[in-house]
Amino acid sequence: MFRKAIAIGGISLRRTFASSMIRKANQPGMMKAMVYYGANDLRFEDRAIPKIIDQRDAIIKMTNTSICGTDVGIWKGKSPEIEEIAVKNEGSFNGRVLGHEGTGIVTEVGDAVRNIKKGDKVIISCITRCGTCENCARGMYAHCMNDGGWALGYSIDGTQAEYVRTPFADTSLYALPEGLSDENAVLLSDALPTAHEIGVQMGNVKPGDSVAILGAGPVGMGCVLTSQLYSPSLLIVVDMDDNRLEMAKEMGATHTINSGKEDAVAKILEITNGRGVDCAMEAVGAQPTWDICQQIIKEGGHLANVGVHGKPVDFAIDKLWIKNLTITSGLVNTNTTSMLMKNCCSGKLQSDKLVSHHCNFKDMANNYNIFKHAAKEKALKLLISF
Repeated sequence: MFRKAIAIGGISLRRTFASSMIRKANQPGMMKAMVYYGANDLRFEDRAIPKIIDQRDAIIKMTNTSICGTDVGIWKGKSPEIEEIAVKNEGSFNGRVLGHEGTGIVTEVGDAVRNIKKGDKVIISCITRCGTCENCARGMYAHCMNDGGWALGYSIDGTQAEYVRTPFADTSLYALPEGLSDENAVLLSDALPTAHEIGVQMGNVKPGDSVAILGAGPVGMGCVLTSQLYSPSLLIVVDMDDNRLEMAKEMGATHTINSGKEDAVAKILEITNGRGVDCAMEAVGAQPTWDICQQIIKEGGHLANVGVHGKPVDFAIDKLWIKNLTITSGLVNTNTTSMLMKNCCSGKLQSDKLVSHHCNFKDMANNYNIFKHAAKEKALKLLISF
């Protein structure tokens, strides 16, 4: 065996070859998958098609998937604990299939599955839940105590593969409504519920509020869309990508600010007559955007951290303790997915417009390249079809 490395932006993606010829996809019992082996090491390779492990499982033949900013963070080494989790749970680490978003067709279900059957078209939730533990009873599905929560593409193999095993099928899959676009369906896996629950709900957005969203990626743009369900008076979006800022205007932002060209703090204070905003949502996971949020939140306001942070940030408690703030952070529970799905079906949420690229799963190396260089490629969300 030998490996041919494909360089992408200074990071190596490896594709495995047989010694005499490229191994053909779709060998009996085999599938193609995007696999993480450690920081800066992704490989598009053959893997065994997953099988039922628990009688509450389902096997899904994927029809669409996507790449999340979290996947790129894993690729860059933001989640080294993935290897530790695998060794603890499985005894060794043999790579992790990435991905936690997508749609597909059920090909097999365990004997304990009651609501899902073979042939059903489904949306795969980024969060799996048993539905019976203490945390699930509290609606905190992200912290399911029976190995649920964020499992796909993290503690178990995920959706960037031709087939995926989904635990707790009855409570973790959603029937795909007739007429719902593939674009909307994939966004309902993660981006929309994350934006709505961790940004808008935790940010306590109310009618007439002033809202600032730091970061206009897929989740940040989801915050723009779902904030409007609560009628804020000001919806300010900050980013360094003019293409994304222009899209934010089309999605309903009242003001946009390019923080690479102007002082975002000064501009937001000018827009709000020096008061600051009722709600600031940090949707990047970086010190600079966190700093802006700390400086623009007004007394009694809500600072909702939505971004995934890979390292600590400075917290200006010496300045903020007196402001009667609420500061929140969390992992999506997906307990508003059904509501958001209804709004997508009715046309109230036109999140399908957030899909900028339609790609093929066979070209996953280039798909990651597109997403990594989003500004250059004018990319927001990729719909990857099988």
